[in-house]
Amino acid sequence: MTKRGDYQGLYSIGMAALFLCGFFLLLIFGARSYLAAVDAQDENHSDRTLHAYFATSVHAGDSAGGVFVRESDFGPEIVIADGDTGVGLHIYCAGGQILEEYAPLEQAPDPERAQSIAATEVFSVETEGEDLRITTDAGTVFLHLRAGGAA
Repeated sequence: MTKRGDYQGLYSIGMAALFLCGFFLLLIFGARSYLAAVDAQDENHSDRTLHAYFATSVHAGDSAGGVFVRESDFGPEIVIADGDTGVGLHIYCAGGQILEEYAPLEQAPDPERAQSIAATEVFSVETEGEDLRITTDAGTVFLHLRAGGAA
């Protein structure tokens, strides 16, 4: 009779160990799924934040002739005039970073004076009439200048 009791004890321990292993596997897979969902959410948030930055900056300076695009040594540059002060916000890409700089409108961009906004390898700005299309690693944002004046 002692042999039968020994087998029942081993069987009970084996079943408990099997359930414990299953619980830990479920915990590991659940944690991995959660981390993947959080990473995707963070990436989506950062993409939307960059698009919102462009939209807010451009629309804040949206006045007749207040927003224009020109070519600089670093590629396309969005210049947003600050009223009639002769200075404005310059947005451009240098060294894999989107930079913003508040400087005189005619001044060439200088990354040493600029503030980094986001990392990107792609930065293109296309104009078509009063529409701007800004493309980065985060995607493309389309903006319409209500006051006109995109060049």
